[in-house]
Amino acid sequence: MILARVLGNVVATQKNPRYENARVMLCRQITPEGVEMANTLLALDSVDAGEGDVVLIVQEGWGASTAATGKAGAAIDSAIVGVVDRIDLLAEETAQ
Repeated sequence: MILARVLGNVVATQKNPRYENARVMLCRQITPEGVEMANTLLALDSVDAGEGDVVLIVQEGWGASTAATGKAGAAIDSAIVGVVDRIDLLAEETAQ
């Protein structure tokens, strides 16, 4: 799973019929402390995430496909599967 922040919505006028009702979101990976990393990715939204939300992204074909479309077999690399409310780190992890 990847921890990321949603940067915005990607508008696609043409897309595969399997993705017709799915939103494509542009996300930037973050550390558990909330620091943005350099890499960005596109993910289909299955939880109604919005811009600025911290989300969990799954990057595994079957899991991403099932989460985003409700059916296995769609060619999907990444799907948003959760909106993160809070991240609690152990004291020894924050001291590093």
